[in-house]
Amino acid sequence: MKCLKLLPLTAALLVGSVQAEPQQASQATGPAITVYNQNFGVVRDAVPLDLDGGITEVSYSGVTSQLEPESVVLRDPEGKVQIRVVEQSYRGDPVDEMGLLQMFEGKTIDFKKTLDGREVVVEGRIIRAPKQVMAKNQHGGTYQKTLQPIIEVDSQLVTSLPGTPLFPSLGDDSILEPTLSWKLFSQEAAKVDAQLSYLTDGMTWKSDYNLVLPEAGDEVSMTGWISIENNTGTTFKDAKIKLIAGDVNKVEENRQPQSRGRAMEMAMVSSRAAPEVEAKKFDEFHMYSLPLATTLRDRETKQVEFVRAEKVQTKKLYVYEGFQGRFYGGMNTNQNYGQNAQPDVAIYREFKNSEENGLGAALPAGRTRFYRMDSDGQLEFTGENTIDHTPKNETIRVYLGNAFDLVGERKRTNFYKHPSRDLIRETFEIEIRNRSDEDVSVQVLEHLYRWSNWEIVENSQDFEKSDAQTIEFNVTVGADKTKTVSYTVEYTW
Repeated sequence: MKCLKLLPLTAALLVGSVQAEPQQASQATGPAITVYNQNFGVVRDAVPLDLDGGITEVSYSGVTSQLEPESVVLRDPEGKVQIRVVEQSYRGDPVDEMGLLQMFEGKTIDFKKTLDGREVVVEGRIIRAPKQVMAKNQHGGTYQKTLQPIIEVDSQLVTSLPGTPLFPSLGDDSILEPTLSWKLFSQEAAKVDAQLSYLTDGMTWKSDYNLVLPEAGDEVSMTGWISIENNTGTTFKDAKIKLIAGDVNKVEENRQPQSRGRAMEMAMVSSRAAPEVEAKKFDEFHMYSLPLATTLRDRETKQVEFVRAEKVQTKKLYVYEGFQGRFYGGMNTNQNYGQNAQPDVAIYREFKNSEENGLGAALPAGRTRFYRMDSDGQLEFTGENTIDHTPKNETIRVYLGNAFDLVGERKRTNFYKHPSRDLIRETFEIEIRNRSDEDVSVQVLEHLYRWSNWEIVENSQDFEKSDAQTIEFNVTVGADKTKTVSYTVEYTW
């Protein structure tokens, strides 16, 4: 697979004595597109050029309406012909019905309509063409408002079009598609299939993962989809599409408008080796190449399956975080701070992105949806969340909601501040009530928020220190039982 390389625009201000008539570059089939998941992409296409010795004027239609003109690169990919861009113009405002009506404002044109089952043509003078204007609402804000057309027909004014407008021939300065125009200089006459590359806004992609759990157990089958959105104003026919996953830095301006695991396959699973999405590392990011050329229409979302994995081992976790206060670098002596504020026990689903677990490939950021098979064989939705770009051998933890049958309660049972020493001592009790018909294990997280120097002087059961300010109790609660843990922490400074 060829790697994408963005080249700087080569432009030289040259003066020559040879001037050719403008030519129209035709679009060769099969553009190549690299889409980034940050609402932009790179478009590459072949532009057949018939260059005269000296300066040749060329126009190329079919670029996007959100093209970044300063990103344009035009070159001979074989390096045999030196193409110098003397001048470049970009027109991204192709005419539409509203634009044409505005062009003919104050003039009389024909309108075609159906009358008594037959088509007739009437004349109408465009007093005012429809247009978008900014208006103020009653709250002082602004919004975009469309002014209705005013047409004079038979000495009467109507505020709608009397039929389909029939416009005279367009002038040479009008365009029907976004267009790039160049003055190109070459030392000698040559025919070359030049490569055009440019950045454009208006296209992006995302990934979605569907994970299905059986009626009982924690093994999931996972299917991943890539969704590509094209809102560039241009349709790309038979395009070769690549996707870049990662956080690529790009300066934003105020513009107007392969590794794979043993049980993981890219694209469709088939004994006849269906075309696969190819994944590979590219620079500091990851690149995915769609196996087949596809037509990507304007305002279309194209979806391709790119991940399928079976028997992925997951683990369900219950986490109770009764108070989420944090240590912010200063002593906290507020006695009322730290009371119970959260009765919910959170549900997490966790799995490792490793080959041993049937995965082991770079997973781009996206939304994960979990389903559970019901006793009647139907899939039921059990929660969703998003994941970040995840390399292989990393653990993914997804929050899915709160447990219905588990309730947590946290209360402070003692608070003491020494009158003369720099010491605070407080005691907490955390109660977990399990109203389900099976035993559960709950991770109880406690944040030691008052000061950086602390010590647990009493505790009802063992705990683990998960970071400098957090301890964790692993609590097992029997079916329809209640379990309480307590601890006393002492802060000194």
